[in-house]
Amino acid sequence: MNNIYFITKNKSSLFKKANTKSEKLKEVIFGEKFVKLKQIKDLYYGYTQDDKYYGYIRKRHLDNIQLKQNYIVNNGKAYLFKRNNAQSKTKKYLYLNSKVYISKIGPKFSMISDLWIKNTDIKLIKKIKKINFLKKIKIFTNVKYVWGGNTVDGIDCSGLVQELMKNNFLKCPRDSKDQEKFFKKKINLKQIKKGDLLFWKGHVAISINKKECIHAFGPRKKVVKMKISSVISELEKKSLKLSSIKRPLFK
Repeated sequence: MNNIYFITKNKSSLFKKANTKSEKLKEVIFGEKFVKLKQIKDLYYGYTQDDKYYGYIRKRHLDNIQLKQNYIVNNGKAYLFKRNNAQSKTKKYLYLNSKVYISKIGPKFSMISDLWIKNTDIKLIKKIKKINFLKKIKIFTNVKYVWGGNTVDGIDCSGLVQELMKNNFLKCPRDSKDQEKFFKKKINLKQIKKGDLLFWKGHVAISINKKECIHAFGPRKKVVKMKISSVISELEKKSLKLSSIKRPLFK
């Protein structure tokens, strides 16, 4: 379909209005598909195919050439190289979960178009057998909080959940209110375990054990590990009560 475009920049912002100074809703990363509905000057209006998120995006960051994709980037920020050696590093890089086509695999480097990437920075796109969506959480620890962010250069609470899920090829909405609706199994605080999601109005955190969670927390301005009781207490002071705890279940 000629209205399906691919992101060709390492990341591109999706805006709420047809104005690049309007609110940034999320970041769309290299290789993601965007369905164009209409054009307004130098912006396209449409939605990201994976999570049906509507907004405006810069036309120059898109191309409707159909790209093959067989790998995803498996590091927070993966640098590209002119040749298949570490001495030829460029300033170009791709973010975690970028979808790429690897045309040639070498002992230590693999080829993307006319550049190379370390084999340790990519993984094959496939259905996973064992779900551990927190496997890459260390990549995001202490990353600065950025509203609408989806990368290690800045991320928000629901973006963190979505990117961790995407790395395991799991579908997940972008916003916390939609994530709360999407995951159906409710539990209580006594039942909580690693990987459960705690929701407040406009916020989500991920439990890493029975007593602690990790989240991109605006008041702390970064992704931070905290005691669950401390987060509940701190948000209650802002008149925000814990609305639910959900356990992601995948077939």
